Amino acid sequence: MIPIRNKKKSLQVTVEEMRNFALAYVEKYAPSKQQLKTYLLKKYLKTSVPNVKKQDVTNLIDIVLADLEKNKFINDKFYSESRAKSMIQRGNSINKIRSYLFVKGINNEFIKETIDKIRDENSDQDFFSAIKLCKKKRIGPARTVDNRPLFYKKDISLLARNGFDFETSKKVMDIEKEDYLKIINLL
Repeated sequence: MIPIRNKKKSLQVTVEEMRNFALAYVEKYAPSKQQLKTYLLKKYLKTSVPNVKKQDVTNLIDIVLADLEKNKFINDKFYSESRAKSMIQRGNSINKIRSYLFVKGINNEFIKETIDKIRDENSDQDFFSAIKLCKKKRIGPARTVDNRPLFYKKDISLLARNGFDFETSKKVMDIEKEDYLKIINLL
């Protein structure tokens, strides 16, 4: 029979454990600040340390996050820029990028800076992202000429679900096959 150990953890030990959990998580996933905070809170609720109040734990989590932010292990501005860049490469719209960053708990200031930076680099980014999506999903101008009118509504609704506005979707759907192939070669 294994003896049951009944040792109580101090707050200092809890802080060290949280820091270790946080560093392991940051190393593996590169999360935003809010994602890391949620992870640490869930981790604490699973382990449920006795004689420690939930408010104390949230304060400890804030201390650990501040320390990690000070040492540049987590940076929401860098996170938002890198995620936005990878989402643009995959063909996501600016609206989808904005909502994704908002859900991940990124500060509105960083979201606005990231979106403005995207628009400064390419004023018609949504158009090119929609073209990439058409190529990826084989819709709109990527379809054969015979099938385009049959699937027009379906294709436009797929673009709308991916965050593209109606004008951009219509502009992409009305592109001729030759122009579409020229744009794809440029991308």
